[in-house]
Amino acid sequence: MSALAMRGAIRPRPPDRRLIDAIEDAGFPDGEVTVRVRALPQVARRVPIAGLVEGAPAFRRLPSAMTTFVVEHPEATFLVDPGFCRDAHQRVLPELPTILRPLITPPRSTISTAEGLELRPLRRAPDFALPTHAHWDHVCGLLDLPGLPVWLPRVEREWVLSGTHPPVGGVRGALTDGRPILDYGLDGPPVSTFTASHDLFGDGSVVIVDLAGHTPGSVGVLARTASGRILLAGDAAWHAEQVDRLRQKPSIPGEFVDHDRDATFATLHRLHLARHTVRVVPTHDHDAVGALCG
Repeated sequence: MSALAMRGAIRPRPPDRRLIDAIEDAGFPDGEVTVRVRALPQVARRVPIAGLVEGAPAFRRLPSAMTTFVVEHPEATFLVDPGFCRDAHQRVLPELPTILRPLITPPRSTISTAEGLELRPLRRAPDFALPTHAHWDHVCGLLDLPGLPVWLPRVEREWVLSGTHPPVGGVRGALTDGRPILDYGLDGPPVSTFTASHDLFGDGSVVIVDLAGHTPGSVGVLARTASGRILLAGDAAWHAEQVDRLRQKPSIPGEFVDHDRDATFATLHRLHLARHTVRVVPTHDHDAVGALCG
């Protein structure tokens, strides 16, 4: 594995030019309804960019954070990636593989989703949560939000609840504590550069798009806001520089966290092309979250 990481650092995986040429832009659904998207308050830690972007210089450090987003639609308010629970260092992190813990353990000052909601009260209590995928740092905040319904892509739900190698770190516990789990399929047409979609409210304001690869059912939340379209991209990319430069995650920890590295890299190509018409916001890129805080 160390040889693979060294090779990637020196010679990053090159873009697939044939795939780029084959990707078509299907445009966006019509409609006038807009939503508000904002991020709950969170502290950041500075991490080496070489741990986020393959081939990046080791000396650079960038702010990374565990962000939870709030989307406010006229019909409902929901959370995207409720990723951190109170006492996570005792309740969740011990379940993670020992080799990964030093790389991904957040600081103890990290704000839980529940605390973020207390610091930034909503005009309306959240009606449901919609994780971009079912890894611990995108769902374990649900442990502090009992009874809150969760929307999951059908393939992701099956992977978590029926698979022989489910994700660790409190994921099953967060999703099997008696809360309603509402599954859905990506039954809609291509949108932007993405091959499948699901129109959440039927008005084009919030469209779930296929970002599979990081997990079998990874999705992005494409929102039409008053200031333009925003794509909450989960961990399809960890940092906007991956999207801009078309660089995959480094082999360590990428080989451990990406369910399908090839599919993840293919999705990155779609994000790379979509960035010209959509603001792509990876969940952990504190700089990309930017103006959504507040």
